[in-house]
Amino acid sequence: MSLNRLNSYKTNTIDTNESRLRRHEVTVELRKSKKEDHLLKRRNINEEDVTSPIKVLSKVASPPDPSVEHIFDSMRSVDPARQYAGLLAARKLLSDERHPPIDLMIDNGIVPICVQFLQNVRYPHIQFEAAWALTNIASGTSEQTGCVIASNAVPHFVKLLQSEYIYVAEQAVWALGNIAGDGPTARDFIIEHNAIDGILRLLDRNSTLASLSLERNLVWLMSNLCRNKSPLPPFKEIKRLLPALSKLLWGFDAQVITDTCWALSYLSDDNESKIQAVIDADTVPRLVSLLDTDHPNVIVPALRTIGNIVTGTDQQTDIIIAAGGLQRLKKLLKYSNHNIVKESAWTVSNIMAGSAKQIQDVIDADIFVELCDVLQNGDFKSQKEAAYAVSNMTTSGTYEQLVHIIEKYQILKPFCDLLEAKDPRTIIVVLTGLMQIFAMTDVQNAVGDTERLCVMIEETGGLDKLENLQRHENEEIYKKAYFLLDTYFSENEKAEVKLIPRQTHGGLEFTMEKLDIPKDGFTF
Repeated sequence: MSLNRLNSYKTNTIDTNESRLRRHEVTVELRKSKKEDHLLKRRNINEEDVTSPIKVLSKVASPPDPSVEHIFDSMRSVDPARQYAGLLAARKLLSDERHPPIDLMIDNGIVPICVQFLQNVRYPHIQFEAAWALTNIASGTSEQTGCVIASNAVPHFVKLLQSEYIYVAEQAVWALGNIAGDGPTARDFIIEHNAIDGILRLLDRNSTLASLSLERNLVWLMSNLCRNKSPLPPFKEIKRLLPALSKLLWGFDAQVITDTCWALSYLSDDNESKIQAVIDADTVPRLVSLLDTDHPNVIVPALRTIGNIVTGTDQQTDIIIAAGGLQRLKKLLKYSNHNIVKESAWTVSNIMAGSAKQIQDVIDADIFVELCDVLQNGDFKSQKEAAYAVSNMTTSGTYEQLVHIIEKYQILKPFCDLLEAKDPRTIIVVLTGLMQIFAMTDVQNAVGDTERLCVMIEETGGLDKLENLQRHENEEIYKKAYFLLDTYFSENEKAEVKLIPRQTHGGLEFTMEKLDIPKDGFTF
């Protein structure tokens, strides 16, 4: 291969920055199942989990007639006892586990009535029941949550965070969590009403009260305030939560730790300055140690946060490596949960897009044993991430590192096997990696290395797969396959070929041009 063509090809392959930027593509895919990963809204349906003020503050029974008409007549009464009885009956209907009549209650005007009751400081048990009813209404659809917001409940919930009655404050937290979980507009509306100040004060107060229920609800609210894009939450405000989140990471309750990790994953999922803020909060040592936990629900958001961090600068990635992250990732690549294996491979792929030293750290940790096994035996999504890891290594690593992993781990066969994948993007990743492997080999100008590489690919069945790809419907795939075949596997090379990149929305698109070869060949 001519040096001019080689240099042209080298500069047109994916570089380290492009490799790291692909996190946006993967992150979108990972976030598609966020409702399953982490609840945005929750209804309060279990009375046994809540400190009930009924026993403490009131002996009023539910009204004998539970009809909706009677319930609203009672709530509209001027008698606090009747108000409470009607409110209690309404809340119980809204707490029905399967079919809460939210729209029916909204149509009868329950929301403004409850918002008025939130301001009734003389009767905290009425405030509590009103907050509970609104919490369950806000757990519904966006339209139902919007009714609560439109009735100006948010400022009153924020004020109730400072209620002297802790069960009232906790129910306000729960309601705000449901509203924040509705989307970025509702989230920002809560932040604009100084909810973060109230949260931080309540967290300090709870350090004395030591209520696990309140702590769980607080960290869940904090997590919902950090989540969602388009637009992102105002970082100037939510970064004030970082010291508290760092402290909560060291708790003993799995639910608290899980939601704390989710919050940190949202905070670190944007740019290097936000990643640095998460690092500066001294979260990394604990996040890495959490990868050893027995709770998959904790591992997933902790791993995602670490995966976000290693999309940052080389210095930020080094902090994860120094904390022992590679040893934990090696173990997780063998985990029984496919999602955890996939995200572990994704994290490794981003480390492999770093410096040659970081790639050497991965090699020294012997991660390629597990990575090769994922390539060969993992589920397809995990295989795809492992393929990215190998392809990124060919871009950022040295020739000696490349030879080492090919010879020691026999990685070419499972890598080439993915040329038969049904996903075009995965095939392109493998083809790009193969092109880079050949280019690195040619740079060395070592006698026979390119020929030996061709033999190895042919023996693994890769040559047959490349030939089949010439008939692929994807233009980029068949052009790349043709380039490899014509350049390295053709006995009579009639013309030199180079790849010409064109920037598209999906990345770099390659086309091919013929090069005029000097009569006497190229001068090296």
